[in-house]
Amino acid sequence: MYLGNPIASGNTADIFLHENKVIKIFKDHLPSSEAMKEASKQKLAHSAGIPVPKVLDVSRINGKQSITMEYVPGKTLGELFFEDKGQAEEHLMMSVDIQQQIHRVIPKSFERMRDKLGSQIASVSQLDKRRKSNLLSKLNSIKFEERLCHGDFHLFNLILADNKVVIIDWVDSSAGDIRADVYRTYLLYSQFYPDLAEIYVDLYCQKTGLSRSDIFEWAPIIAAARLSEKVSTENEERLLKIINHY
Repeated sequence: MYLGNPIASGNTADIFLHENKVIKIFKDHLPSSEAMKEASKQKLAHSAGIPVPKVLDVSRINGKQSITMEYVPGKTLGELFFEDKGQAEEHLMMSVDIQQQIHRVIPKSFERMRDKLGSQIASVSQLDKRRKSNLLSKLNSIKFEERLCHGDFHLFNLILADNKVVIIDWVDSSAGDIRADVYRTYLLYSQFYPDLAEIYVDLYCQKTGLSRSDIFEWAPIIAAARLSEKVSTENEERLLKIINHY
């Protein structure tokens, strides 16, 4: 099947628009179950009332695992941010409202965040056994009520369509601590847009009553898990500093 050029590319997949449907083609280095795993998470989120694109098919296209889903026309809040940075706080406020909606869901049949993070930390080559052991002990000592967490929540995964926000990219979602999910978002923003990161975390705390210290308890764990992702644009030295600081 000829799909043309991708409309977006990421660390795990290329995204195509074909016959008014979105087709997500996964990279070859991923496990063969990756497409089915993400599609299942997206369906579960949809069944919980979260606005997500409808999954239409999970198959192999051109020899690669893929998900076909409905096309949601619109712009991401990230695109709107770059068009008018003066509206940054408004877009962040909108995103916090959506993230709280996700966090109110008590998930069923979702991958457990504790297991996911533990596996990621264990795989990181930049950390010695002692630091890994300390991080895993900290991970297992934090008590929390499991809630639905997106795992990669940021403005570019939120599409504004007909005054409604639709959330995409559910591959990293899990049942876990909402504070970890918030810190993950903060970490993603802080590398390139530290001011945006600070506004975001302040807004989340104001709306929920959580404290910054509640959220930043997760800093070394989430930073260590981020190291395992081997994202080319990520500053590994920054992550190691965060791990050592906490």
